[in-house]
Amino acid sequence: MSSQNQHNSEELTLLVEQHYQLLFRYAYRLSGDRTDAEDLTQQTYLIAQKKLSQLRDPRLARSWLCTILRNLFLKKVSQKNKPVSLGQSFDLAAEESVLPELTSQELQHALNELPEDFRIPLLMFYFEERSYKEISTELSIPLGTVMSRLARAKSFLQERFSELSTKETTIPT
Repeated sequence: MSSQNQHNSEELTLLVEQHYQLLFRYAYRLSGDRTDAEDLTQQTYLIAQKKLSQLRDPRLARSWLCTILRNLFLKKVSQKNKPVSLGQSFDLAAEESVLPELTSQELQHALNELPEDFRIPLLMFYFEERSYKEISTELSIPLGTVMSRLARAKSFLQERFSELSTKETTIPT
């Protein structure tokens, strides 16, 4: 094995170690399906391996990998020409929860209820840590539209989470 190939292999191994869990959670939040999330994550690393030379700044690896993953997801959805199925949730052992009282399933179900036009910018903002301007540029939509979609997505989720917490605290008579 040449030293360049060995260096690329070590670099890829490091990327997997540092970002696999994040990418899997992001893929799961996008797709709502554990198997699809695993496939998307693996495909992301296959593309990353082929295009590793394009990653000029290792500090941007997270963003670069998330962009690859999101593009794969969007391509897959457009090829299927059908919406992401609703209600498919699985309990993920190592899942980070946004709110302690929400289960991973409740969060995923709420995300699945969001139209894709709202879910994609929301996940780009939180998982990819993209700015409004970056989201606007990447999705080719006006900055005001990004702001509106994020506000509506957050409002929807707050409402949904509020409904869930009300149901949990209500004692049937």
